[in-house]
Amino acid sequence: MIGGARVHLNRWQQAAVAVGSAVGALLDPRRADLIAALGETTGKPAFERVLERMKRSPEGRAVLLDRPRVISTEVSHAWDLPENTFGAAYAKFMGSRNFSPDDRPPVRFMETDELAYVAMRAREVHDFWHTLFGLPTNLIGESALKVIEFEQMYLPMCFLSVLGGTARFNEKQRALFFQHYFPWALQAGMRCTDLMCLYYERHFHEDLEDVRSRWGIVLAPAAPK
Repeated sequence: MIGGARVHLNRWQQAAVAVGSAVGALLDPRRADLIAALGETTGKPAFERVLERMKRSPEGRAVLLDRPRVISTEVSHAWDLPENTFGAAYAKFMGSRNFSPDDRPPVRFMETDELAYVAMRAREVHDFWHTLFGLPTNLIGESALKVIEFEQMYLPMCFLSVLGGTARFNEKQRALFFQHYFPWALQAGMRCTDLMCLYYERHFHEDLEDVRSRWGIVLAPAAPK
């Protein structure tokens, strides 16, 4: 089961949920449920393309077959791995921020089980991407990761999130983002492998720098002093 009970919407209902979610998310960016609803109601074509890419990839097909979940009962072993590993880096990222992998809202508006899983997978690997790219979870870091997510999946929600995020920047943050993080994110999103086709959990035990190199990950720039 991917999440709670799914809701089937007609086009008008989808449009209404999308508009309401977009407005609500702009007013309160902390509302993960609204951001999730926006992603689902506007992202079906993008998720369908991601699904087809996963089916063409051996590792992506394995993900679709096994349907791993990034929840505490499935990834808790990462906390016991050696310090140099990808899994340990992920555990440190989560633990240092008191994040839980169980905090993601369920998928509600996808029409099929396959698309619901792809949408859930995209949501749940978000913190893996933070770990790999070395991005903070502040407004600048989240906006930069949304640029990469847009390049990887072409989700309208990611583009709208960047617009909403940058609108809330002060002058110093806006200059920092567009001079340093935005150009980097454009390059990083194009250079790396297809991140939705990776079975991350099978690589937890591997050296972090090795997986970054193999997957073409370009680390985020350090903020200028």
